[in-house]
Amino acid sequence: MNNKILRQFGDEVKRLRKAKGWSQEELAKKAGLHRTYIGSIERSERNVSLMNIQRIAKALNIEIRNLL
Repeated sequence: MNNKILRQFGDEVKRLRKAKGWSQEELAKKAGLHRTYIGSIERSERNVSLMNIQRIAKALNIEIRNLL
């Protein structure tokens, strides 16, 4: 499996989360997801569904395209 896209996505989620000064737990709560799920995204361990990408973008108050 090509992990490059997963790495880029996870890195961007982490960068945006940290720019807001949020913990993984705080982002997870705002997105309605579990903290360990956010951690696994940031470590490039998850192939994230479109629905969860939408939830993360909404929690970060950004457009989905800014995550990709």
